[in-house]
Amino acid sequence: MCTRVLWPDANGTVIVGRNMDFHMDLLTNLWKMPRGVERKDGANNKLVWKAKYGSVIATAFDLIATDGMNEEGFAGHILWLAESDYGQPKESDVQLSQAVWLQYYLDNFATVAEAVEWTNSADVKVSQLFDPTGHLVPTLHLAINDASGDSAIIEYVGGEVQVYHNRDYKVMTNSPTFDKQLELVKQIEGLGGDKPLPGSTLAADRFARASYYVEHQVQPQTQLQAMAAMFSIIRNAAQPFRTPEPGKPDASQTIWQVVADLTNKRYAFESTTRPNIIWVDFEKLSFTEGSKILKLDLIGELALEGGLSGDVSHKFSDAGELGMGLVSTGIEALEFVARKKDEFAEIAKLLKSLGQGTAQGTK
Repeated sequence: MCTRVLWPDANGTVIVGRNMDFHMDLLTNLWKMPRGVERKDGANNKLVWKAKYGSVIATAFDLIATDGMNEEGFAGHILWLAESDYGQPKESDVQLSQAVWLQYYLDNFATVAEAVEWTNSADVKVSQLFDPTGHLVPTLHLAINDASGDSAIIEYVGGEVQVYHNRDYKVMTNSPTFDKQLELVKQIEGLGGDKPLPGSTLAADRFARASYYVEHQVQPQTQLQAMAAMFSIIRNAAQPFRTPEPGKPDASQTIWQVVADLTNKRYAFESTTRPNIIWVDFEKLSFTEGSKILKLDLIGELALEGGLSGDVSHKFSDAGELGMGLVSTGIEALEFVARKKDEFAEIAKLLKSLGQGTAQGTK
């Protein structure tokens, strides 16, 4: 699921792109989040904060921030990592629900260095969401980057946080873990080895192609050229529509793509099912504390004909009290189920055993 590519030296600008790969439509919309929004961690409510920076985010089901950039040019990207193991957080631990993991970073940090320092010093734990219907439980890792071109990858393995911090870390995909990806890519011609550039949709192959092409770019003369070049790179790492592979959301088609200019604060979005490119210029938005949370409806308005296209900075609208109430209730429900996951697991186990008993009794 997904590929993220950072180009930190695009002729004086920092450009980042990402593919969202998933086996189903995430009903993604864009949201404008102003400064001053009060939030809580969604886990044990020991961490409460007020947004220091405004941001634009791309959501899943209007509930989870999956990608975004704040007004300082700090951006973050949630991707799938099957090897993620968050451990069992203690009640005393600093925790963040997966639903607000990315949003916390966008709300609070202007630079990667600040974010990394807090992650390490707070020893923050991630509270995993839980799906009682028996579908996939999210296993995620986080890439962050800023307007200086700095970069970090945050993963959880064996219950412990692993932070890879270096502006040379330009690419992140999925399995295996980031340290192993760095070793695998050294085998590729042009990146240290002699193996030909691979062409499959496997995460390691996408990692290699994205790494190769971002290292072999002609310096752009304009922002348009820089963003077009990044779109070309992430399209090369995109995955075509195909029959989903059971239990492997990372082996899924690309459903949308983002390219962001962290220097000039432009955030561009393209859906692969409603393919009009749109963009948001931050200078045209108000992130002032007290201003409204606004939504850009991509599901209803991003049509192939007659829908949104081009600059949509002024197309955001107030979701209203009812809309915000539904979002808040949905997030709270997700997090409640996550906190009660052990109880739900026992109920599911009991129901399964009862079902097996009934089936045997009818034989």
